[in-house]
Amino acid sequence: MKEALKGRPARTPLTRETCGRPRLRSPEWILLVYFTYVAVLAQILPVRRPVPLLAVGVNLAVIFGLLLLAWAESLRGSLLFRVLRDWYPAPLMLLAYREMGWFAPAHHTHQLERTWIVWDRRLLNDWGLRDAIEFFSPVLPALLELAYLLVYSTPLFSLFMLYFYRKWERVEGFLTLFLLAILIPYALFPYFPSEPPRAVFPGELFPSADTFFRRLNWRLLESQGIHTSVFPSAHVAGGFAAAFGMMRLLPEHPWVGRTLLVLAVMIATAVVYGRYHYLVDAMAGLAAALLALFLFTALQRGLFSRA
Repeated sequence: MKEALKGRPARTPLTRETCGRPRLRSPEWILLVYFTYVAVLAQILPVRRPVPLLAVGVNLAVIFGLLLLAWAESLRGSLLFRVLRDWYPAPLMLLAYREMGWFAPAHHTHQLERTWIVWDRRLLNDWGLRDAIEFFSPVLPALLELAYLLVYSTPLFSLFMLYFYRKWERVEGFLTLFLLAILIPYALFPYFPSEPPRAVFPGELFPSADTFFRRLNWRLLESQGIHTSVFPSAHVAGGFAAAFGMMRLLPEHPWVGRTLLVLAVMIATAVVYGRYHYLVDAMAGLAAALLALFLFTALQRGLFSRA
């Protein structure tokens, strides 16, 4: 685990491993803590039935799956189980987001949103960001909407790049950083009940360019969005976390991290310009990614000091 978190080559390549005692990887510990937290929170906060029971049942099944894969790999030393453990967190990221929908309040007061919109008006109108973007309409608005859509692919793309360049031993480190970055915002959602500006302030500050990718994003959000909170922006946190992760863990191929960094900046711009998030959401999302990077770095150094 030390080598994986440091982004250095581990002793063991992607081959059959020697059987031994089951060991949870650091991203699996993060998932275990998060899903336990959600199950406990569902017993404390006022939620509709049968959420408390559902939270316990679903999250126990998730935790059991983590433990089962760790046990199966230690028992069989199988390449299959090692690869499954690399990719098992991917669907759990979506589940972690969907579970936050359980904590949506029955009614929003919009008190936070009325405070946050002031900064959006200043950025988009007074400081001219919207006019600057739409000067290159419809190309730049379409690219920003595409960037917003592509945020869901950033962890999969990053994992694929690590596999493509045969740096399998660094997957654990990337997942550690990325999961920290997106689960911190998710964990905070119930404490900042809010809805996106497109819903609270319909028509205000909306882009004038109506592109195909914008219509696609709106359809996806109408069917898959939750109504718990938009603060902090997990889109921004995930975009920057993927960039930071690849810059740290795949330095031999800098184009990957740089490309993701450009994409992250576009995502942060798109969430505000497209009225998916407030400016404070985007800034908090960046802060979450930086906090995840700090925690990841501290974890690296702590493990290294004990080596």
